[in-house]
Amino acid sequence: MKYKNFEELPIWILAREIVNLIYNCIKNSDELKKDLRLKGQLIGAGISIMNNIAEGFDADSNNEFIRFLRYSQRSASEIMSMTYILKDVYNLNKESDEIYQKTLEERKQLKGFI
Repeated sequence: MKYKNFEELPIWILAREIVNLIYNCIKNSDELKKDLRLKGQLIGAGISIMNNIAEGFDADSNNEFIRFLRYSQRSASEIMSMTYILKDVYNLNKESDEIYQKTLEERKQLKGFI
């Protein structure tokens, strides 16, 4: 299937879901709202997945697109690592598990897409 816009890509759609999960997790945790470092890092990594997919989509070559998809993979791994902090420090077990599972799926889809 040939995609005309990055918004059609299943990997971008899933990345958008992850960003929404992250924002909802932060919105619902008064403690996490105060942790500016972790909050900013989580949001940044989530946005990075989406934006690298979008930016790479408009690259001039497949190799360039793949390079951006690999950046997205790394950001996904970063989020997965941070979910342990959500769990260990903030006891956000349900939220961290949901973010982890969606992000793990994203990483798998990115690898498959590459």
